[in-house]
Amino acid sequence: MVDVAIVGGGPAGLSAGLFAGKNGLDTVLFDTDGTWMHKAHLFNYLGVGSVGGSEFMATARQQVDDFGVDRHQGEEVTDVSAADGGFTVTTEDGEYDADYVVLATGANRDLAESLGCEFDGDLVDVGVSMETSVAGAYATGAMVRAEEWQAVISAGDGAAAALNILSAEKGEHYHDFDVPDTASSVFGGLIDDE
Repeated sequence: MVDVAIVGGGPAGLSAGLFAGKNGLDTVLFDTDGTWMHKAHLFNYLGVGSVGGSEFMATARQQVDDFGVDRHQGEEVTDVSAADGGFTVTTEDGEYDADYVVLATGANRDLAESLGCEFDGDLVDVGVSMETSVAGAYATGAMVRAEEWQAVISAGDGAAAALNILSAEKGEHYHDFDVPDTASSVFGGLIDDE
C-alpha cells in the first residue's frame, strides 16, 4: 500500500505528486499523457517567461521523478473504489492500494462519479482543500472548475490537495516552504549552491 495514488499526469497531478513525494509520502502517479498541455504555449504561468506545453511537461515530469514518485507512464486507470479505509486503483495492469487518492483527470469526471463523489451541477464538489465528499479523495483542475482551465490554477489545486494530505498525515497544518540555506539539502543536490 502507498500513501497517495494520483490519477492524471497534467499540471494538477504532477504538482500533487511533487509536493507529496518531496515531503516523504510514498506516491504512485498514473499518466496516460492525455493532457491538454501539448496544445499549449505558456506565457501566463508565473515564473515562466515562455515555454511550449510539451517542454513544460517534460520538465515537470523530470522534477516529479527526481523526488521519487513512482510514475506509471501510459498505464490507464479504469476504476477507483473505496476499500479498507483507503482506496483501490485499478489499471489495465493491476491493482494498487492507497490511503489517499487525487483525481487529476482534467474535465473527465467519470472516476469521481463512480467513486460516489458529490457533484454541484456538472462539477465535482470540493472545498478549498480540494477534498471531495468521499473522505481521503481529492479532485482537482477542470473537473472542479467550470471554465478556469489554466495550468497554473490546476497546479495550485494539486498542491492544495497534497498539502491537505500532508497536514492529515502529520497531524498539524503543514507548510512546504524552502529557504536558500536548506534548498540544496531538500533538493538532494538537484540545484547548485551559489
